[in-house]
Amino acid sequence: MKSRLEALVMEMVDRGVTFDDAVKEFEKQFIMCVLKRTNGNLSKAADELKIHRNTLSKRVEGYYQNGHMTGARRRRSREVSPHAARAAVAAGRIRR
Repeated sequence: MKSRLEALVMEMVDRGVTFDDAVKEFEKQFIMCVLKRTNGNLSKAADELKIHRNTLSKRVEGYYQNGHMTGARRRRSREVSPHAARAAVAAGRIRR
């Protein structure tokens, strides 16, 4: 895993990705992966991430601006949509 991470970091540096953007993108991908594993359950995802559920909810909401995910990369087929997760929570289909 270390060599894959090093290769990814090298590619990002070569492409001029800033440290701040790299950290934000890593956090977003990490959170989205855990949300997928927990089938969009914010409480379970927060427990697995060891962060408060409200913190997770605010971070997920922050990935969206005007209803669209922010950031350069977007892989809908591999991740649970935070917008869909929020809508499901509001509709009572997902437990908090």
